[in-house]
Amino acid sequence: MTLPVAPADLYRHGLKLLLEKNIAAWVDLWDENGVLEFPFAPEGWPERLEGRQAVADYMRHYPDHVDLHDFPHVKIHQTTAPETIVIEMRGVGRLVKSDSPFDMTYIAVVTIEDGRIVSYRDYWNPLAVQQPGADFVGTN
Repeated sequence: MTLPVAPADLYRHGLKLLLEKNIAAWVDLWDENGVLEFPFAPEGWPERLEGRQAVADYMRHYPDHVDLHDFPHVKIHQTTAPETIVIEMRGVGRLVKSDSPFDMTYIAVVTIEDGRIVSYRDYWNPLAVQQPGADFVGTN
């Protein structure tokens, strides 16, 4: 499979893979040394994952926690650095363990080089994990 090279195209492709629950293919979008950061991570949660394997280990059980149904709002902003995009998005679905609704907004800053994700800073709302019934990746 030929991967999309434009950052916005690659990112949209990644969202499609997440909706398909194809975590292995999503992880394959990452550079071997890619870094995933969570600047607002609550205590006890990872703040930084270094390397594709660390991202794979973190995301492996994501579909067991969150059943994503849609990304009804995705707005991608191009920056002055062509390889870096800023994304505003909303993901909706359900939390598997509690069967509660999942509705999360995100801001992400993503850098893509040579068709691979090299940096992903995920600014998600850590207060959401404090809601009753919350069962997210990172709590295990």
